[in-house]
Amino acid sequence: MLAVFGHVNPDTDAITAALVYARLLNRQGVDARAFRLGDLNFETAFVLREAGVDAPALLPALQAGAAVALVDHNESAQSTPNLAELNVTRVVDHHKLGDLSTAQPPYLRFEPLGSTGTILLKLHREAGLSVETLDARLMLSAVLSDTLHFRSPTTTQEDRDAVAFLAPVAGVEDVEAYALAMFAAKSDLGDTPAETLLRMDYKVFPFGDADTPQQWGIGVIETTNPAYVFGRQAELLAAMADVKAADGLSGVLLSVVDILNGTNRTLVLGPTEAQVLAGAFGVSVNGPVADLGARISRKKQIVPVLEGFFAPQA
Repeated sequence: MLAVFGHVNPDTDAITAALVYARLLNRQGVDARAFRLGDLNFETAFVLREAGVDAPALLPALQAGAAVALVDHNESAQSTPNLAELNVTRVVDHHKLGDLSTAQPPYLRFEPLGSTGTILLKLHREAGLSVETLDARLMLSAVLSDTLHFRSPTTTQEDRDAVAFLAPVAGVEDVEAYALAMFAAKSDLGDTPAETLLRMDYKVFPFGDADTPQQWGIGVIETTNPAYVFGRQAELLAAMADVKAADGLSGVLLSVVDILNGTNRTLVLGPTEAQVLAGAFGVSVNGPVADLGARISRKKQIVPVLEGFFAPQA
């Protein structure tokens, strides 16, 4: 059995990609099963509930050498802890190439698109397979989620075309209304513990070189109600401090993205984070919040800038 899974702290793209890719592989004669590496966020739970599908099971402990397929990620820091011991046979991803290494040549499919869902639609077409209603709804949800319904700068024309194709197959007549319902579910945070909010869409990235290595945790809360998030600012800053200490990180950032207005205000934990934000992005940091303007994509507008900032100078 081939285990298929997305990254830790999974989002809608990671969960739906695992489900859709496992189903696609099974249709092609490969015994595959979807798994997850963490709890669902509120948006993803809404998507699966609306689609009438159960969440994948948590990935069990796998023996060394077990065959796995990765979707929506390829960096070890964002995957299962024993990834180096496993046999990665396939990767379908829309992120930059990370530190992945394999013992045997794997199947790799990387494309600079807004969502893994768009790549999976292409794989269906290339295999000459029809897109089933459930898979269409899952892929549609992934594209809408990752591109923030085309508000993100990661959006491509292929993502737009994918939505136009998938919506009628999925039986979604009003894409705008469905996307807003997804975002409303994502924003219904209730009394969720602060650390859970921080880790809902959170990844650790290595910066610098071997002589000056740094590990930074970068979280994102995408919401239609940023006022609620900032109403819990003190709790979130305390959670950031705890996570930074517990995980031995160099810094922690938490970007609060206003989905509807396309803006990013980032919580600033302390002087280290303030210095980095000011130096990397050229913004003024006054107190615990930095205005990063329209930089709403961690993948395209935040992490690459930080990589450049921490890169060794010639």
